[in-house]
Amino acid sequence: MSESIQAGLAQPPIEIARLEAFISRTLVSVGIPTDDATQVAKLMAESDAYGGDAHGIFRLQQYVSQIENGAINARPKIRVINERASTALLDGDKALGHLVMKHAAELAIEKARQTGVGWVGTQHSNHAGPAHLYARMAMQQDMIGLYFCVGNANLLPPWGGTEVLLSTNPIAIAVPGLRHPSIVLDMATTNTALGKIRLKAQRNEPIPEGWMIDRQGQPLTDPKRASEGFLVPVGGPKGYGLALMFGLLAGTLNGAAFGRDVVNYTKDAKTPSNTGQAIVALDIRAFSDVQVFKQKVDDVWEMMKSSPTLPGFDEVRLPGERSGKLYEERIAHGVPLGAELRKVLDELADRLKIQRLN
Repeated sequence: MSESIQAGLAQPPIEIARLEAFISRTLVSVGIPTDDATQVAKLMAESDAYGGDAHGIFRLQQYVSQIENGAINARPKIRVINERASTALLDGDKALGHLVMKHAAELAIEKARQTGVGWVGTQHSNHAGPAHLYARMAMQQDMIGLYFCVGNANLLPPWGGTEVLLSTNPIAIAVPGLRHPSIVLDMATTNTALGKIRLKAQRNEPIPEGWMIDRQGQPLTDPKRASEGFLVPVGGPKGYGLALMFGLLAGTLNGAAFGRDVVNYTKDAKTPSNTGQAIVALDIRAFSDVQVFKQKVDDVWEMMKSSPTLPGFDEVRLPGERSGKLYEERIAHGVPLGAELRKVLDELADRLKIQRLN
């Protein structure tokens, strides 16, 4: 097993099916229809299976709080409000973000089958978990998937500024292979995501240097002081530029929140977030024979893996390789949950009068 499973956790790992069942009954208990709860639970558990520990069941308590306070609509009417042959804009009606993005991804794939490319944007959505989940949906249909969004809390100032006007604004790109694993990039435009900071705080672990700085530009390593500092953009001004442009594409273009309009849902569970997202599905058939392309992706995989390594590196890894291996491991052995998270989930179950996760 990996170090993540052997990390001295008090309880044994939780099977994916049990994780899904607990998430589903929790959401049903606060008014989410059973079918919707099942879909969201599957995506949240899938996040944990891929190693997205800061985006899966860790977020459940926050979603429940938003549902109870009306920031998330338990019975939404997700609808298309603007549409052309290759594009569409969805109004999520404050639904759980996973439902909005699943709908958006399916629509983008349908359009790509007809025209070669489908681009679907969202407004009035919510946090939807890790970016790669939705890029993978297109990839699983022999397409290339791209996803980007406006993050749900601002912790990044413009380059050279001090007011936090930007979020992690991530991007995911998923490209299918033939014999080798698919190549899947999922990255924030900052050196880390806000969820990982929150996870460090829950586990009483320090923040590695390079993730955050304080207002004097010095490393900030105490996660409980995160509000006093900033996330660090990848590549300095280049990361800031990417965060800005993704915000324009996923937020401003869709009529969703961006800049000062972004609601920090980790602190405000009452105000609707109007989260903006975008999913693009690109049909490989519009450019190449699918099998020929996937074989060429395999060739690229092998070329990268064959590169001689620098001292201190045991191998060259490709984007998504580690999470793919972790997925296989966690499907077989379950998902590790820390003691503090288990306590939070037990208290949530007791308050909602539902069966605990066990």
